[in-house]
Amino acid sequence: MNILLATVIGFLYASGVYLMLRRSIVKLILGIGLLGNATNLLLFTIGDVARSTPPIIHEGEEALVGAYANPIPQALILTAIVIGMAMLAYAVVLIKQAYQITDSDDIDVMRTTDIETLAEDQSE
Repeated sequence: MNILLATVIGFLYASGVYLMLRRSIVKLILGIGLLGNATNLLLFTIGDVARSTPPIIHEGEEALVGAYANPIPQALILTAIVIGMAMLAYAVVLIKQAYQITDSDDIDVMRTTDIETLAEDQSE
């Protein structure tokens, strides 16, 4: 199972980097999303998240005994999912505004930072 997860993680990282190297800003955002999902899956694999008893110390005991679920990877993955979705939503709004100004999703066209030049191009 770990070999399959390692292969999927490698494929997601490779696909994410490939998409980030494309000229389209939409592909860049999709690549960032794939990298985030690959990282979540990597944390899932490293943390050995499995069904076990919850990490609760019962009355009269001083330490956890037996197999128990580690809550740290679960908390990290949940936090990463929320932050990743917020970042992607914000990036989509920025891309929409940039596309409305430049009428292109090409990164080379968007490198122009002079708003007056862009406004003159729009008026012509």
